[in-house]
Amino acid sequence: MSRAEQPSRRTVLAAACVAAAAVAQAVVPAVPAAAAPETDTEDTGRAQTRPVDYCSWTTHGDWETGTAEGVVAVAGNRPGVVIGTPAGTTSYTDPHTGTTARWEYGTWTGPVHRLTVPATETIASWNADTPAGTWIQVELHGTYSDGTATPWYVMGRWAAGDQDIRRTSVDGQTDGKSSIWTDTFAIDDATTGLRLTSYQLRLTLYRKPGTKLTPTVWRIGAMGSDVPDRFTVPASTPGLARELKVPRYSQEIHKGQYPEYDNGGEAWCSPTSSQMIVEYWGGRPTPAQLAWVDPSYTDPQVCLAARSTYDYQYAGCGNWPFNAAYAATYKDLQGVITRLGSLTDLETLIAAGIPAITSQSFLESELTGAGYGTSGHLMTVIGFTADGDVIANDPFSADDDAVRRVYPRREFENIWLRTKRYNASGKVASGTGGVCYLYFPACPTASQRKALAAVGVR
Repeated sequence: MSRAEQPSRRTVLAAACVAAAAVAQAVVPAVPAAAAPETDTEDTGRAQTRPVDYCSWTTHGDWETGTAEGVVAVAGNRPGVVIGTPAGTTSYTDPHTGTTARWEYGTWTGPVHRLTVPATETIASWNADTPAGTWIQVELHGTYSDGTATPWYVMGRWAAGDQDIRRTSVDGQTDGKSSIWTDTFAIDDATTGLRLTSYQLRLTLYRKPGTKLTPTVWRIGAMGSDVPDRFTVPASTPGLARELKVPRYSQEIHKGQYPEYDNGGEAWCSPTSSQMIVEYWGGRPTPAQLAWVDPSYTDPQVCLAARSTYDYQYAGCGNWPFNAAYAATYKDLQGVITRLGSLTDLETLIAAGIPAITSQSFLESELTGAGYGTSGHLMTVIGFTADGDVIANDPFSADDDAVRRVYPRREFENIWLRTKRYNASGKVASGTGGVCYLYFPACPTASQRKALAAVGVR
């Protein structure tokens, strides 16, 4: 079955988490929950009128604001944090292999970030280098609007490869007020008015004991949002006619290939879209990285992207932060997950030469020219026509040549930005509310920085 025929992503995750409650939860590494200082990040100029707050830590000064135990901040063209003298050693039992191993570790705990938009949902994303023998864990801890605190939630256990641990989200995390749905922190019942008002992020860096190996984390951030429930959104006015030359890749030509990674190409819309933009920015896998792929397969780099984004708990390649982290494994490229507010935001990015990946759900009748319906699909927006219609590289196409599509502006904007919709059975289902992957250079140009800042990304 194709992704277009599968149930809603969040419905699937909900069912998976209910099932997970009946089984033993994955072992969480025994890392001390060190308290971070109760100091706010400096958010001068970061306030946004949109119902989204994206905040990140990327500079040497940013890394110095956190509490370090066993890690140190490093300067240079791409500042980050690395393991220094480890804080200790711990065991981790991989729930997907059953293997238990010892690891040295260090932690970086960020300062408290007070959300300009008290959030119903928060999604963390990160950019890192994890050589063989290393991996990282990302956690989130927050404060609710009623003054109580969340637990430390695991937002992902990640490595670029799969030889040391299996890249994974962690199901079954909840405190009765909020839950983690694969990659998303969500308030359980937003109608109560409860919101997340602040959060901290914690990084744990792991390496094999007795080695000098270390992960390097260059960026960590989170997007908090409170997008109102809506079946329709206001129409924006066309303002740009431009098309970027982004490579075109079809997920459909990979049907049956490597079904161990989310049923083969039928469900590879997310990594296929990611690979298009990676290559737009000049990223290319090495022959060594592709050596495992059957040489008879066309576009083997799409197979690599699928394997490199696969979440062993979610059993799919659609984990949003894992895709952004994969993109950032390519030299001088970084990736974030955020929400945008209109097609005007996308026009701002396209004008600066930045394509974007959007997530949407729709019936076949709701998007003229698609020829299919979907409960969750990613595609790459590469430009706009003179009439303001959306030019998209849609990976759910018969072959690479058929990937470029033009979709009606009003239809596309609504299916992407809404939070509520009616599914094929006539029941109310969820929409993504403008979720977007943004991949861009580690050193953006002045115009690119301006465009990113205009949509709330710094």
